[in-house]
Amino acid sequence: MNAQSLVAKVWNFAHVLRDQGVSYQAYISQISYLLFLKMDEERVTQIGEASMLPDGARWSDIKDLSGEALTAKYVKLLDALSRQAGIIGVIFLKAQNEIQDPAKLKRLVGLIDSETWLGLPVDVKGEIYEGLLARNAEDVKSGAGQYFTPRPVIEAMVQVVDPLPHQTIHDPACGTAGFLLAAWEHMKKHPKARDRAVYSALKSKFSGIDIVPEVVRLAGMNLYLHGITGIDSIIEQKDALLGSGAKSFDVVLTNPPFGRKQSYRIVRDDGEIDNEREDYDRSDFFVTTSNKQLNFLQHIMTVLAPNGEAAVVLPDNVLFEGGAGETIRRRLLKNFDFHTLLRLPTGIFYKQGVKANVLFFDKEPPSDQHATKDLWIYDLRTNKRFTLKERPLVRADLDDFIVNYRAGRQFEREETERFRRFPLETLLARDKVNLDIFWLKDDALDDPDLLPPPDEVAAEIVESLKTALERFQAVKSQFEG
Repeated sequence: MNAQSLVAKVWNFAHVLRDQGVSYQAYISQISYLLFLKMDEERVTQIGEASMLPDGARWSDIKDLSGEALTAKYVKLLDALSRQAGIIGVIFLKAQNEIQDPAKLKRLVGLIDSETWLGLPVDVKGEIYEGLLARNAEDVKSGAGQYFTPRPVIEAMVQVVDPLPHQTIHDPACGTAGFLLAAWEHMKKHPKARDRAVYSALKSKFSGIDIVPEVVRLAGMNLYLHGITGIDSIIEQKDALLGSGAKSFDVVLTNPPFGRKQSYRIVRDDGEIDNEREDYDRSDFFVTTSNKQLNFLQHIMTVLAPNGEAAVVLPDNVLFEGGAGETIRRRLLKNFDFHTLLRLPTGIFYKQGVKANVLFFDKEPPSDQHATKDLWIYDLRTNKRFTLKERPLVRADLDDFIVNYRAGRQFEREETERFRRFPLETLLARDKVNLDIFWLKDDALDDPDLLPPPDEVAAEIVESLKTALERFQAVKSQFEG
């Protein structure tokens, strides 16, 4: 059974539980708990890995029970696991049984017990978790697509960055740990990882942060089930932008959440609800701004270790916004070797109309000279059309980029139709150091059949209007100030 059919199978049962008053979000929690318990048992029986779960709180303790005995044991099991230290406590933090009908709980246990989950390809378990969240997002129109970075993009980013077994890997917006898992799979295949001591130490090289508790739970489950159990607190639930805690990392791989502004809701004295900006006033930031992506970019620049490498998915506005955006881009070009920009195609994210890029940059030693000498831009957007279902992005679509990137041999790069070099002088001479650069002709302008679907065009128009409105508001604020 493939990932799609498994997701469909576990999702179909959600409709049964919804009729019993169990919300989709609660169902995702319950299916996650039970899937984790089943796969933990499979780790023990099939791979020979030792379980970190205490006796009396494992899959074998509930799978053959039914009726009130099953409910009582399940409640006791969740309570015991929620009080565990380390990653198990993170996974089962405040875990409670929300399936009150013993017959429904038994059916769900049977559904999970009937499959062998750990034998699936390494990325399928993540697809099951993320597939459930995606179905939930589509159903409630909540836009939870911020959790998902297309797997081919993740794999390509990890391949060209090529993290080594001795390096520390961090994701400050880790979602379900897609980047960390891809890095783990890449690093453990390195020849040096064949050494038992190196392989054992490798498990403690990963860390992540996410602000959403349920996502942190899923990330912890994913890492544990893939054997990444080297330290107690691999994943933390907090706002990464509040501070780094003086920590630094060799490699940062991330896709910060979509959305331009950071804000919180308040009730004014007159009883009306209003949105207040929430700026992050950090001494290690170059500029104070309410733009979430610009703040994440600043955060990543501060947490990179000397000679550290970063690959970050960011929307187009980071490339052209004035004010704080220009200040940060100038600092990026000065203190970092911002050597590669991958323009991603539209239609690959759950949120339509998103235009995003991958920024690759390295932290260089302090110098009077600019660290960036040339920015190489690869255009994977112009005349490329993808959709989530009919024409999804696949790994082969990034092969040409990977070949031309020439990881470890960047001095051998050559220009192609889609890959161009822009010297530092050219970048600094552009108005507001605007790095939103295109050179290919869009064939859709001459051939209507090549135009994106109407809903995608509408979404892009909405994004453009939002950007324009924010620019007007910024100008208005300057006059008022």
